[in-house]
Amino acid sequence: MQVYTEERTVAQHDLDALNHVNNVRYVEWIQSISESHWLTATDNAARKDLVWVVKNHNITYKRSAMLGDSLEIKTFIQETKGPLSIRVVEIRNNKTQQLLVYAITEWCLLDGVSLKPKRVPEAIQKLFG
Repeated sequence: MQVYTEERTVAQHDLDALNHVNNVRYVEWIQSISESHWLTATDNAARKDLVWVVKNHNITYKRSAMLGDSLEIKTFIQETKGPLSIRVVEIRNNKTQQLLVYAITEWCLLDGVSLKPKRVPEAIQKLFG
């Protein structure tokens, strides 16, 4: 399995009224790292011919992140079946290694022209396997 990791420091604009990272921000980070992983692993031709859309987010919030916390955001593909790709994203506190957020997202692959679901090609599966 190919793991892709980014680091991020919690800024003031990431916080909600309780001074914790806002849940909406976590969703943005989940989508952002997923896109970055795709862009890093693929070439322009694949990106032109294939489009990913979210079918389902399942997010478990375990602990809060606070202003100034250094975070590790890690993602990998857990499983591929037909047009679906099941992606895991884990967000941890870099200092304590405590798991803050665990997310499983179902992404559906679409043909770039017809925008109809398309089975994930074996070549793409191998890039992330």
